[in-house]
Amino acid sequence: QVQLVESGGGSVQTGGSLRLSCAPSGDTDSSTCMGWFRQAAGKERERVANIFPGSGSAITSYADSVKGRFTISKDSAKNSLYLQMNSLNPEDTDMYYCAAAMLCSAAGPVGGWRYWGQGTQVTVSS
Repeated sequence: QVQLVESGGGSVQTGGSLRLSCAPSGDTDSSTCMGWFRQAAGKERERVANIFPGSGSAITSYADSVKGRFTISKDSAKNSLYLQMNSLNPEDTDMYYCAAAMLCSAAGPVGGWRYWGQGTQVTVSS
C-alpha cells in the first residue's frame, strides 16, 4: 500500500512561483511512475506533468499549458516528487494531486494510476 501526501500549495499573485512536494510512504522506488494532475470543481482532471523510469535518466513529460513554466523532479533517495511552478497565472488555479503507479514502463503506468494523494490547493490571483 502506498500513501501520498502533497504539500506546498497556497495563494500567489500572477507571475509568482510555488513548489509542490509529494511525500510517498510505502513501497515506492525509482521504477515507480509518478505524476502531477490538477482538477477544478466541475472540471475533468488534467495531466500536468509525469516522470517515468528510463534506461538512463528519468523521462519527463508536460501538458502543453505548462511547458516551459513547470518542472517535475524526483528525489531518488526519498522517492519524493516535486513540481516547481513558475510564471503562474489565474488559469493555473486548481487542486493539484500527486499520483503513483507501481507497474510502470517508460511509456507510463501499466493499468493506470493506482495511488492518489488528497490534493493541495493552488490559487493564483490577478
